[in-house]
Amino acid sequence: MTACRVVLVDQGLSRSRAWSLGLEMRGHSLTRVSSLKEYESMALGCDLLILHEGSLKDELSVALLSQTEKEEAPEVLVVLDVPDASRAVACMKHGAADCLMGDVSAEQVVLFAESRAKASAQGRGRLAGKTRIVTQNPRMEGLLSMLDRVADSSASVLISGESGTGKELIARYVHGQSRRRGKPFVAVNCAALPESLMESELFGHEKGAFTGATTRKAGKFELADGGTLLLDEITEMPVTLQAKLLRAIQEKEVDRLGGSSPISLDVRVVATTNRDIKEEIQAGHFREDLYFRLNVIPVVLPPLRERPEDIEALSSHFIHRFSEIDGRGVKHLTQDALLRLKNYSFPGNVRELENLMHRAVLLATGESLSASALWFEDEEMPQAVPVETAGISSDFRGAPLREVERLVIFDTLEQTGGNRTHAAKILGISVRTLRNKLNEYRAGGVAVP
Repeated sequence: MTACRVVLVDQGLSRSRAWSLGLEMRGHSLTRVSSLKEYESMALGCDLLILHEGSLKDELSVALLSQTEKEEAPEVLVVLDVPDASRAVACMKHGAADCLMGDVSAEQVVLFAESRAKASAQGRGRLAGKTRIVTQNPRMEGLLSMLDRVADSSASVLISGESGTGKELIARYVHGQSRRRGKPFVAVNCAALPESLMESELFGHEKGAFTGATTRKAGKFELADGGTLLLDEITEMPVTLQAKLLRAIQEKEVDRLGGSSPISLDVRVVATTNRDIKEEIQAGHFREDLYFRLNVIPVVLPPLRERPEDIEALSSHFIHRFSEIDGRGVKHLTQDALLRLKNYSFPGNVRELENLMHRAVLLATGESLSASALWFEDEEMPQAVPVETAGISSDFRGAPLREVERLVIFDTLEQTGGNRTHAAKILGISVRTLRNKLNEYRAGGVAVP
């Protein structure tokens, strides 16, 4: 398990000592500060930030927004001394990952920290701004290290690779690592624009420049001023327009259609292609001088079949992401599923793996994603996977739903020897939900195990 760095903001929470001991026993760490100002001044790096409401009072919502809107924000957990559902919902709306209420135990904090550590391990890789590159492949790591060194320059970047390898993601990574990250990132798909509109889209036009030009329009270069312009699938650009693009990059200025004077700009250009650009040059489809202007920093992305180390890491990343988006409880791959993935060539690269894992998360039952949930594009739809009954006894048949729920909870607690954390995990609910259920039964006069 990856260690989780936890920072607690509070002014005397008596439980923090027990939390710290609990975290340390599991290989994690807890640093305690008395205020959010102290935390920010110390520039503490952390994976999980715990905000104690008692220390922030009315400033809690502002504190949450100030933390969660950061580009590289840690996950934020709020601790409320007094149970208050409406307050908890408000915190979640302001960006909190979760709220724990009342007498929060060390066990609850450890469980939350470990879920955060697991999610971090599943999404491990490089982070630039809000762009994460998940990889364990040495070649990819080398490419990213090189891009880290050159990202702050104004040099053009040419990214080549098969479709689906993540060329636009790499372009966003370069932008996120550069000093331009606070400025616009503008993407243009050259393959999607008709030749008749491409010049206007890139360089803009003045009112009356052509029939239908009823207003002045800024082009993509102007919109990207100060930031990064991505020219996706650059080899699809007509040769007739490539000369004007070369001048715009070289002179750092553009001429609007119908304009009377050039407009000076500061734009970093990143281009991508899935073709062999040298073959395009030899065929007369691409200007050699433009190629040399773009190819200052060449990046060649390897296909997924040459990155076998990344299949498991990317699959885990997509499982976590789509389970969260679609409200599914899938948490990990089984060994048979992983073996099947590693034996597949992935002609569609990472994009194909992403689509495959999204389907699999929707088809899977339970926490494990097995090989039976994998539906490759060249296969027939898999047969329905039987849903496990979780050992529900036939004695439950005909009983009211509320009574069945109680019996299942009690039966699970008996199987786990009264371990509520383990029982909650089996039931697929939080420890807090389980505790609330038991309190309801107890209030109704039912003896609780």
